[in-house]
Amino acid sequence: MMNALPVLIVVWAVFTGLFLALLAYNATLTRYEENQLFLDEINSGEKEQQSAIVRKIAKMSPYIRTLGSLSAVMTVVIIGVITWDAWQKIQQ
Repeated sequence: MMNALPVLIVVWAVFTGLFLALLAYNATLTRYEENQLFLDEINSGEKEQQSAIVRKIAKMSPYIRTLGSLSAVMTVVIIGVITWDAWQKIQQ
């Protein structure tokens, strides 16, 4: 099982790197997002910009959740493999 550990670590690194990249991208998007209520059509340009930001954030949310979950699962698997290997060595 320890032969698979380098592969698991590489897969974990890819998932975690993508997850962190998407979080950084999401942070740059939300930096300009403001919670405003537009009551008239005078600020329609700002309203459209805010709507575009909200759409981009909503589009990225499932990917962020999926990659975060995959990264967490891979972390647990790697810790489990290392623990199992240590337990087997203790038993010998």
